[in-house]
Amino acid sequence: MRPLPDYPWDQMVPFTQRARAHPDGIVDLSIGSPVDPTPAVIRQALADATDAHAYPQTAGTPQLQRAIIDWYARRRGVSGLTEANVLPTIGSKELVALLPFMLGLGEGDTVVHPVAAYPTYAIGAAMAGAEAVASDDPADWPATTKLVWLNSPGNPDGRVLTVAELRLAVDRARTLGAVIVSDECYAELGWAGQWASEPIPSILDPRVIGTDRRDILAIYSLSKQSNMAGYRGAFAAGCATVLGRLLTVRKHAGLMLPAPLQAAMVAALRDDAHVAEQKERYRARRRLLLPALEAAGFRISRSEAGLYLWATEGRGAWDSIGRLADLGILAGPGPFYGAGSAEQVRFSLTATDERIAAASGRLRGA
Repeated sequence: MRPLPDYPWDQMVPFTQRARAHPDGIVDLSIGSPVDPTPAVIRQALADATDAHAYPQTAGTPQLQRAIIDWYARRRGVSGLTEANVLPTIGSKELVALLPFMLGLGEGDTVVHPVAAYPTYAIGAAMAGAEAVASDDPADWPATTKLVWLNSPGNPDGRVLTVAELRLAVDRARTLGAVIVSDECYAELGWAGQWASEPIPSILDPRVIGTDRRDILAIYSLSKQSNMAGYRGAFAAGCATVLGRLLTVRKHAGLMLPAPLQAAMVAALRDDAHVAEQKERYRARRRLLLPALEAAGFRISRSEAGLYLWATEGRGAWDSIGRLADLGILAGPGPFYGAGSAEQVRFSLTATDERIAAASGRLRGA
């Protein structure tokens, strides 16, 4: 395993202290951790399943497998999946971090991830002893590539990959003989451009791959759409061969989602009403925060979907983080998401309506 870097968020401690000193209190827009209640239908399903005396199924209960399959057909336009094409996971972060290891990658292998990226893609490569390469251009992916990460909508930048872009990435990965995985956990949160009215495409969409799921996975988390971050409920779908290999590793390692949480996931996946309600909460917060950021001198980049606003003042990110901290606002520094983001700042929509309103007022008065 390659040496791992220090945990980057530790660098935020002094800025957090500055923000907490604001007379009206801190507005924490740095981490995308949901603040709204977990829907009652999910909590009730969890409560009803607490008589969990037997070991849970690593592959998921038949009810959970069917709920995932039906959800992909209903919400993502992906039909034809079977039980062998889906696998629940203990949140999506553990899968992202462990996937290179579970696929047997090591020294001499390359893991490709987006230029502006969730840091765990590179951490997973380091944990397996592989090399991480940041690239958004399939033509630049090296011959040693064994795993490709896509992220659409992207964290931190909200970028959405079109069907044509997904198809180009899949074709290149297959030329290289690499597994390609699309992290799609913000797919229900489209805001601008064509994504204000069109569903965001999955890598498993038949317009991308037809019916050939070979070496292709999509992963999804219920943390954002269902306020279930504390439940650690997520899943992967796609190539049965790859998922079969992951299932074997997970059985040996005891990586199984607790049975009550599997029941809660079934309830969440079967109910679309709470997802629409939560999206409207985030839409309202975005409508308030975005123009306030622009009034304060920030320029919004991409951000057409997802849980964040990706912004810059045209100066170093840490200077912006300091200015914001003096306003009592905590945001995420762009350098945490890649060397190409030195002037960017990430603002999360996961704060209460009252705190978003407070931040907007402070920004407009700055």
